[in-house]
Amino acid sequence: MSARANRIDPRLLEILVCPLTKKSLRYDAETQELISDAAGLAYPIRDGIPIMLADEARRLDDVPGTGTTP
Repeated sequence: MSARANRIDPRLLEILVCPLTKKSLRYDAETQELISDAAGLAYPIRDGIPIMLADEARRLDDVPGTGTTP
């Protein structure tokens, strides 16, 4: 996957909000996630598509990729 495919369109980031809190999100390029600090969740981006489902989100206190807390 190219570096360009790993980035999210800034215009999309401006309109996306956390489905639970309706607050803005921040993009984490390293983990390929959209972070909701207000909800304490990280929504994954798969194949360039943000997965904005709470059931698919990871808690921020979980270690990425393991599903466990530190």
